[in-house]
Amino acid sequence: MLQEVVSNILKFHDYLLKRTDTRVRDYLLMQNPVQMTVILLGYILFSVYAGPRLMANRKPFHLKSPMIIYNFSMVALNAYIVYEFLMSGWGTTYTWRCDLCDLSSSPQALRMVRVSWLFYFSKFIELLDTVFFVLRKKHSQITFLHIFHHSFMPWTWWWGVTLTPVGGMGSFHALVNAMVHVIMYFYYGLSAAGPRFQKYLWWKKYMTAIQLTQFVLVSLHITQYYFMEKCDYQVPLFIHLIWIYGTFFFILFSNFWVQAYVRGKRLPITAEGETKQNSFTNGGVMHIPNGKQQENGTRHHANGNVLMSKVKEV
Repeated sequence: MLQEVVSNILKFHDYLLKRTDTRVRDYLLMQNPVQMTVILLGYILFSVYAGPRLMANRKPFHLKSPMIIYNFSMVALNAYIVYEFLMSGWGTTYTWRCDLCDLSSSPQALRMVRVSWLFYFSKFIELLDTVFFVLRKKHSQITFLHIFHHSFMPWTWWWGVTLTPVGGMGSFHALVNAMVHVIMYFYYGLSAAGPRFQKYLWWKKYMTAIQLTQFVLVSLHITQYYFMEKCDYQVPLFIHLIWIYGTFFFILFSNFWVQAYVRGKRLPITAEGETKQNSFTNGGVMHIPNGKQQENGTRHHANGNVLMSKVKEV
């Protein structure tokens, strides 16, 4: 029995080696799915069990400086990813319609391979979003959706980058996602910088609208595949998965938008009687208000500040 299991594992490993795009085989975390799967399982274990248990009898860390550095570093990284996606096809040779994967080893094709891997690797860096939540004891922000997105996205991208040639119309959602993350991490960086920057965050209420726009663009772009007379995109399975992914999250965001901004059910009431969004899942998919809007006379905000009833900063 054990020999059969080992034999099947070796056969699957050989299959992966044969199917793997040789242009990405030597990149970090691309040799086999075991490494990245172990990392993501460890992330899930830390987020839902080990981390909260470790912090149970400890005071939350005040990580203002590390969070500022981290968020603005992510702004720079995602801006670079956007630039590379544009230069490797989307801003140069792509038609924005039926764009096929370039299987060659031309400089532009290799540039697309590199930026696709960098986008994939950035998803592991974004796991620090949840680490900050755990260390600051913002456990209510570690939702199922937050963990699902942060673990599912890099796991699926490994298969996409490894087993299929990267690029073409299937990489559009990565370009848009990186653009949105430039905006999101810029917001989080200003928010972490403290109250004196709050006046520059007037566009806070548009964050969900930006996310909705992202999924609309991705869904519309990928939907045109179904109406083309002929499009020989090499991996149509990923077209279907991207459409499902974009539509699924558009529905979730639309529901949040209605509940929060139309019905006003999910936003806490401030001292001035206005409804405001209470917290964000830093770098995650969805801006979800903290379930505990008031506790022991305090109000918790996403930037780590705790305001007493007289709005005095602790």
